[in-house]
Amino acid sequence: MSMLQFFIAVDVTVVNIALPSIGAGFDVDGHTLTWVVVGYTVTGGGLLMLGGRLGDLLGRRRVLLLGTGLFGAASLLAGLAPTFSLLVVARLVQGAGEAVALPAAMATIVLLFPEGPRRTRALSVWATVASCGLVLGFVASGVITAHLGWRWVFLVSVPFLLIVLLAAVLLVDGDRPVAGDGPTPDLAGALLLTACPLLFVLGVVEAGEPGAPAWVAPTSLAGAVAAGAGFVRVEARSPDPLLPPRFFADRTRVTANLTTALLSGGLSTSFLLFTFYLQDRLGVGPLGSGLTMLPLAVSLLVFSALVPRLLNRWGARACVLTGIGLTAAAMAAVAVVSTLEAGRAAMIPAMLLISAGMAFGIVGLQYLAVSGVTEDDAGIASGVQRAADQLGGATGVAVCAGIGFAPTLHSLDPFLVATVLATLGLTAAALMAWRTPAPAATADTPTA
Repeated sequence: MSMLQFFIAVDVTVVNIALPSIGAGFDVDGHTLTWVVVGYTVTGGGLLMLGGRLGDLLGRRRVLLLGTGLFGAASLLAGLAPTFSLLVVARLVQGAGEAVALPAAMATIVLLFPEGPRRTRALSVWATVASCGLVLGFVASGVITAHLGWRWVFLVSVPFLLIVLLAAVLLVDGDRPVAGDGPTPDLAGALLLTACPLLFVLGVVEAGEPGAPAWVAPTSLAGAVAAGAGFVRVEARSPDPLLPPRFFADRTRVTANLTTALLSGGLSTSFLLFTFYLQDRLGVGPLGSGLTMLPLAVSLLVFSALVPRLLNRWGARACVLTGIGLTAAAMAAVAVVSTLEAGRAAMIPAMLLISAGMAFGIVGLQYLAVSGVTEDDAGIASGVQRAADQLGGATGVAVCAGIGFAPTLHSLDPFLVATVLATLGLTAAALMAWRTPAPAATADTPTA
C-alpha cells in the first residue's frame, strides 16, 4: 500500500521541474503547461470521494486493483504521448486512477490497525511515504530529466505499479461489498465536485494572464459557483450521496478536513515557490534544483520519525498546531530570502521548516480525519481526507501563485504576495485546529 502511495505522491510533484523540458518538446508556453500539474491534482481530488464510496460499495480489494491498473496504464500513456493534448488527457486519467485506488489503500491500512498507538504508527508510515514521494518527486525529476528525458518521469513508475498489483492480489484479503438493494454511486455529485475547482482554477489563472479574453475569468468563476451550488443540491437529493449526512455529525472529522485543505494549500504553494525561485530567479538547472531540495527530503524522514511518539504524548491537535506554525515560519523565510535575493543555500532553512510542518501537521490531521471509523464508512472517511488534501493544495496554488505571479493584478514582488496569501490561509487553519475537539478514543499515553 505504501509503494502505491509513494508513486502516486511522486506524480503530484515530479512534473514540476520537468515542465520546461515538456514545453520545449511540444512547443507550448508556461500558461498552457500549468494544466499538466493542475489537471492531475484537481481531477484526482474531485473524484476521491467517489473512489472512497466505491470501495465501501464494491469491496476495497476489487477497487484497489481497478484504480492501480488505471493509474499504471495512464502513466504509460503519459510517457509515450505523441502530442501535448494526449499528455493532458493521460494526466487527467492518472488523477482518476489515483482517486479510485488511494482511498481503498488507506482504508485497508486503517482497518488493519486498531485505533490508538498501532494505528498512529501505521498512519505515520503512510504519511511519511506520501511526504517523501512529494519531495523526492522534485529530486527525481531533476535527475531523470537531465539524464533520461522528461518522458521517463512517467514511465519509471510502471514496473513498480505492476508489483503493487501482484502484491494486492496475493496479500490483501478479499472483502464483501456493502449489503443492500444495490445503491448507485453518486456520479453526478463527483463530476460537479471536480468541475467546481477546475473552473475556479481556470478563472484565477486567466484573471492574471496578459492578453487573455476578458470574458474567460468571470465566466469560469461563475461556472465554479454554479457547479458548487449544483453539488450541494445533488447531494441533498441523492439517495446515496458522496457525503452522507452522518459524516457531518462528527465535528472532529469535519474541522480536520477543512484544516487539511488550508494547510495543504500552504505546503503546495511552498513547493512551487522553491521551484520558481531556484529556476526562474537564480537560473539553476533541473538537476541543480532537484539536488538543492534533497535536504528537505532527508529532514522530512527525521521529523516524521519523531511524530508518532509526540502525537501520543501531546495529542493530535497540538501536533497539528505545531505543523501549521512551522509552515507559517517557512513562508516568512521564503519572503525574506526572495526580498534579499539570496543564493540557493539561503532557502534551506525554509525547506527544513516545511518538512517539519508537513510531518507534524499532516500526520495529526490524518489521525483526526479517520477517528472513529467503522467498516461501513472507512472508505468515505479516507476519500474525504485525501480530497481535502489535494483540492486544498490545488486551490491554494491557484490563489497564492496565481495571484502572486500575475503581472496584470499588481506590481509587487510575486514571492512576497504569494507568501502573504498563504500565511493568511494558515492563520485560518490554526484557528480551526484550535477549535477542533479531540476524538474520544485518542490514546494519549506514550508508546513503549
